[in-house]
Amino acid sequence: MSDIQSTTTLERSDHHYGGAEALVREFMRFGRLVKRATTRLASQQADGIEQAAYFLLAVLATEGPQRTTALAEAVHSDTSTVSRQAGALVRHGLVERQADPADGRACLLAATAEGQRTFEHERRARTEQIAEILADWSPAEIHVVADALNRLNSEFERHDPHNTGPSGAAQVNKGEPR
Repeated sequence: MSDIQSTTTLERSDHHYGGAEALVREFMRFGRLVKRATTRLASQQADGIEQAAYFLLAVLATEGPQRTTALAEAVHSDTSTVSRQAGALVRHGLVERQADPADGRACLLAATAEGQRTFEHERRARTEQIAEILADWSPAEIHVVADALNRLNSEFERHDPHNTGPSGAAQVNKGEPR
């Protein structure tokens, strides 16, 4: 490789590193803001369901019935945590246990009609909140960000050694839980 080629590669590498560093800072800032908003929303909820349990509901509402192990994998959590959170959703009538037609000894978790309604209500509320935040943005600006995030998410999925196809995390973008 010539000196010019190696310099260009080094400059591109430095440029990408600096850009990546700026993205990491903004991800951290965004994460803090989302956590703050989530905490504020959770304090307004009187149902006693953990915020994380709504991610389970989102996966079940968008992808359909699943075994606890598949659901845990979809949300990148352990089976015992998902089992406890699913139990709360069952007690609140948002999720039900069904016999697994492929294996009668196993059960599937499925969103109930009330769970679907709750998910859709929360998805609409979240979308309205984001629309309000973005009220001063042009449709073109919104699409640029959405397209960039879609590409970024796809790259994360492509580089995830545990990715076996669409997962709850990938599918939740159809509608986020509260």
